[in-house]
Amino acid sequence: MSDITVPRLVAQVLSWPAADYMARLALASPFLISGVGKLSDFNGAREEVLELGLRPAALMAAAVIVTQLCGSILFLTQRYCWLGAGILAAFTAVATLLAHPFWGSDGPVRRRQTAIFFEHVAIVGGLAVAALFAHGTEHLQ
Repeated sequence: MSDITVPRLVAQVLSWPAADYMARLALASPFLISGVGKLSDFNGAREEVLELGLRPAALMAAAVIVTQLCGSILFLTQRYCWLGAGILAAFTAVATLLAHPFWGSDGPVRRRQTAIFFEHVAIVGGLAVAALFAHGTEHLQ
């Protein structure tokens, strides 16, 4: 894939048995934290989806919580990582379109919303890469 030699320290870290899990845990952490937070403050979660114009709010908030928590749990497994990644990526794409419409803003708000929007695009890409690696790297060559 590349003729650049991986430094020994980096190779050792990448070969740790839990390295792949820790990387997936890092990617799942925003979803886990958000899901647990929404679960512990369901009224706040309901208000959050109301602000996005989603109705019925209680049902939508419950769906967000289930999606974030179940998607994260699946993503953290080796066998169903691909499914969890797909769920979280689809959720992130839809949520990003709803919550960060930078094209409707101007000035500093537009710059901030654009940055957040593309940070979320990067998360979707990271989820895809993690699923590819969890599936096996032979097709990544």
